[in-house]
Amino acid sequence: MSSMFGKPRNSSERPPQSPLPECNVAILGCRGAGKSALTVKFLTKRFISEYDPNLEDTYSSEELVDQQPVLLKVMDTADQDGPGNCERYLCWASAFLVVYSIDNRKSFEGCQRYLEVLALHTQGCQRRCPVLLLGNKLDMEQYRQVLSAEGMSLASRFGCLFHEVSACQDFARVQHIFHEAVREVRRQAEWNLPVRPLFISEERPCLPVATPVALPTHHSLATCTFNTLSPVNYKEIPSVAQAKLVTVKSSRAQSKRKAPTLTLLKGFKIF
Repeated sequence: MSSMFGKPRNSSERPPQSPLPECNVAILGCRGAGKSALTVKFLTKRFISEYDPNLEDTYSSEELVDQQPVLLKVMDTADQDGPGNCERYLCWASAFLVVYSIDNRKSFEGCQRYLEVLALHTQGCQRRCPVLLLGNKLDMEQYRQVLSAEGMSLASRFGCLFHEVSACQDFARVQHIFHEAVREVRRQAEWNLPVRPLFISEERPCLPVATPVALPTHHSLATCTFNTLSPVNYKEIPSVAQAKLVTVKSSRAQSKRKAPTLTLLKGFKIF
């Protein structure tokens, strides 16, 4: 069964031929962790304390995440005391929210089994789905049985994000977690894009060859010819391997002082 939440957008805002990109999020955890409370809080901004623990449903909501629209589908699973019949959401979800209650250590231990199942699933498939570990019921701080450090350590062990939240108090925080799941899916999609090959062209434009110019003879000077940008000019420049260092000292008039030196490359002329 699937339900639709959120305000539908006008046709003028979204062309019919451009459907919204979808993001499927599955909420996992043992019974009593608060999975349904988180789902309803996100979709309706309301908190309901009593749910049917055997009811599993999928909901849809049009969301705007970072100014980009997305159709967010949320599966509120109904596993009892641990992972069971996992294929129904492993092949469907784009991201996973694994939930435990901070006032129930048994639910925290159950999260480890879910994380192990997800890790095995990631190894056997080509794509990697983001996972977020959530410590719910932060409003029950006085009855806490699972420290924040334990949650962070478990998340670090399996390479997932970690948050603590209260489904009955803070809607903005709950919304942020679902939107963060969408962001992680987008980042993963960018990483999976194929790399386009880069081609570098080494074509170079031909240098224009100037017409040889003859200089007139003055005062019995021999006629000479030069060619600008001619390949001959490149041959006249000595290579680095053939270059030699030449030291030229200043005149004797400056011999009382330390004579400065000038280092040149042999093969060049000074005009």
